[in-house]
Amino acid sequence: NELTVERASSFSLEIEGEGARQLPRDKTNLVVKGVEAAYKYIEQEVPVLRYWTLNRIPFAKGMGSSSAAIVSGILAGLALAGFNLQVKNEEELLQIATNIEGHPDNVAPCIYGGFQLGIHNGSRWWTDRVDMPQGLMCVVFCPDHATETREARQVLKDQIALQDAIFNCGRVAVLVAAFATNNMDWLRNGTEDALHQEQRAPIHPHLKPLINPSPLETFVKAALDAGAHGACLSGAGPAVIAFTSGRCGDVIAQNASERAEFSVAEAFLAAADEIQCPGHVLITKPVEHGGYIVSETQKMDPENRRSRIHYVQD
Repeated sequence: NELTVERASSFSLEIEGEGARQLPRDKTNLVVKGVEAAYKYIEQEVPVLRYWTLNRIPFAKGMGSSSAAIVSGILAGLALAGFNLQVKNEEELLQIATNIEGHPDNVAPCIYGGFQLGIHNGSRWWTDRVDMPQGLMCVVFCPDHATETREARQVLKDQIALQDAIFNCGRVAVLVAAFATNNMDWLRNGTEDALHQEQRAPIHPHLKPLINPSPLETFVKAALDAGAHGACLSGAGPAVIAFTSGRCGDVIAQNASERAEFSVAEAFLAAADEIQCPGHVLITKPVEHGGYIVSETQKMDPENRRSRIHYVQD
């Protein structure tokens, strides 16, 4: 996603791309909340601002669009105020973002990039990076229908069976080990779940074949049969994500037979068409960087050495 913020005489918020019809254009928008949180943290008044967003992350699909909005707003607020935060040790930026989102699951990778583990250590939110295998690709089936994360949380059980807790603890360990050791074969088991996919099936009609296998190809089985290493619900859904490997350099220039992502994408669409679930597939790759300031508008002053130094991050 892209966010442009500048001082103005009156508040305005323009939205293009994903979620443009559904997202609020007032101060309840999470981008604005992020900017306000940054100014509150540094104990400054928020100036009157004009916002423009270009959203590329699908909205309400379980892909972290809310976290992207929050983090982009915080970064914009800090840039406008000319204020820096401590990222190492106390992880101040993470604390601000998590206080809005409620957990670090998505805001941590939005800040730092890559694969992040996050917990509350009793005094603050803490996160650290897990190495990702080279050549990893993500294939995401995005149904046309959306699901609010709040609704998806309400269907989860307050109590879980001991055997289900043991099952998921083991799968989480295998998932992290698969990424950390570049053993993609472990992802088949590492992406298995006993705590949320079955519970969320009633609000995800396209997942019912996944929970109650039928003659129709299920999304996960279809992806695995097409060459994916693992597949599962993306976040709270409704998107379904599969992991493939083999990317080397630019995928447009690389021989497609060296990779499986296109076959997996076609398998997703075939499974969706069989159960009449309209949608599309996104093929993407993980990145090691999180959100960043593309540019700050400032005038060149030959007498000011600092004004002659520019970061180029895009």
